[in-house]
Amino acid sequence: DAQILHNNALINIETLDAARINGVQRYLYTSSACIYPEHLQTRTDVKPLREEDAYPAQPQDAYGWEKLITERLCIHYREDYGIETRIVRFHNIFGPLGTWEGGREKAPAALCRKIDIWGDGEQTRSFCYIDDCVIGIYKLMRSDYREPLNLGQDRMVTINELADMIADAAGIQVRKKHIPGPQGVRGRNSDNTRLREVLGWEPQVSLEVGLKKTYDWIEAQVRAKLPVAAAAS
Repeated sequence: DAQILHNNALINIETLDAARINGVQRYLYTSSACIYPEHLQTRTDVKPLREEDAYPAQPQDAYGWEKLITERLCIHYREDYGIETRIVRFHNIFGPLGTWEGGREKAPAALCRKIDIWGDGEQTRSFCYIDDCVIGIYKLMRSDYREPLNLGQDRMVTINELADMIADAAGIQVRKKHIPGPQGVRGRNSDNTRLREVLGWEPQVSLEVGLKKTYDWIEAQVRAKLPVAAAAS
């Protein structure tokens, strides 16, 4: 946690100050739903998280704390230096071209590769496809809205349900393997009320469509590696 907080804080401080020094007029900070208080996310049927729920602050870990601190830094840089900062809180963005192996991938990509589920699989999340994420950023950067804004789908599913949806996308039946591992908060979902009000828009790509596109892309990556693996052996 110390290393995460130290490294991420330095990256964001230096990047924001470089923007100030070089006269950047508009700056995007990609924050995270991990800034929300842990005590609001202890149930699988969690109430969708509104932007104002961030305070009083109690993120689960150092990653969330650093994200929240940098949000404040962005606000003060706008107030003190006139940089038009925009802050978006991502809720589990996924899709093709993302990390899909090595242990750092998001749940959709990880489950596309192997059906190993940490814990009982009943923890809940919402997932937003990358195309919607890009459109949301584009709209926010051209808006006059200066406060932090959720960007995610507001459809919540369990990780077990997510695995079943990926199996459907692959056209196969699978047996889920539940293993010990970090599960994060018990439930998390995005309240998109303000997103709709501010941008007049919300994510459009269904989870099923996004998972199918992601699965097909990961399958292509795996197949591309197979001849290399065969030649090496």
